[in-house]
Amino acid sequence: MPAYQKILEKKSNYPKELFRKYNQLKAQKVQVENQKIRKKAIQEIRRFSKYELKLVGAALYWGEGYKSEKSGGDCVQLSNSDPYLVVLFLRFLREILKIPEEKFLVSIRVHPNIDEKDAIKFWSKATAIPKDRFRITRQISRASEGKRPRNSLPYGTLDLRVNSRQNFFKIKGWIDGIIKNL
Repeated sequence: MPAYQKILEKKSNYPKELFRKYNQLKAQKVQVENQKIRKKAIQEIRRFSKYELKLVGAALYWGEGYKSEKSGGDCVQLSNSDPYLVVLFLRFLREILKIPEEKFLVSIRVHPNIDEKDAIKFWSKATAIPKDRFRITRQISRASEGKRPRNSLPYGTLDLRVNSRQNFFKIKGWIDGIIKNL
């Protein structure tokens, strides 16, 4: 009999309760370690300089933004359901690109089960954009129907847009600069 089978046979005779307790203790230990790692990593990040914010904003757009030039690249547009990501991108638009507040066009894509007023209140508070500036778009996706829990996006997805060909190509240039310096 191969050695691995002997080991498995020996372990299979172990009481299941001991395995369960061992797994629980190990999972708790891993959770504590993960929290320590995360807390330490938080301390490694300081407030961004303007240059760092430019890089982070361009990288966010590279990953999450609308990048098609087919329509002439006439707007800077990003859609996301993570309020922290959206707030960081807004900081980039406000501080680096100096976009005036009135230029932000915001809409929220919501599924039928989401309360529109709650979604507007949530995103207005997160973004510091007045409630009356938000539009709601009802989203019914047949492709994702039944594939994710109905409450997975409780406040919908924010779609942030700034009509500016010049800023679109400036961000694209920054992305090209990042690529050039890889």
